[in-house]
Amino acid sequence: DPSTLMETWDIIIKSMVERMGFRDYRVDVAPEESHASLYIYENEEWMKENLPMVVDAMNHVLQMVAKKNHAKSIFLDVNNYRQEREKLITELARAAARKVLLTKIEVSLPLMNSYERRLVHVELALHPEVKTESIGEGKERYVIIKPI
Repeated sequence: DPSTLMETWDIIIKSMVERMGFRDYRVDVAPEESHASLYIYENEEWMKENLPMVVDAMNHVLQMVAKKNHAKSIFLDVNNYRQEREKLITELARAAARKVLLTKIEVSLPLMNSYERRLVHVELALHPEVKTESIGEGKERYVIIKPI
């Protein structure tokens, strides 16, 4: 039942946030999209410094909860981190493609996780003059953009 699942994820996320010591926050859960958004309105400087780690850690815990309970996992975006990161990565991919077209030399992007590499591949998949390739192993993987 989606409404029960929504309530469950809502309770779990709120419990995690409160155990972290936050009181001023908002949670929006959309279980049909397997997505939730968390907005924390306090400790702005600390949040800004630690946001990537907070997003990774909270999502790791949520994945473990889902796995233990044989439920579909949910992805949590905190303070629009994922949304801003996606925009940054797609802009980086387009800029790198422009550079490749101008110089005719391949460009290596920084290390990225599989989701971020996929964003680059998808963004440039239909580009007629460049191709993308992932290089490296594990956490050392990155994307190279090459002229065709």
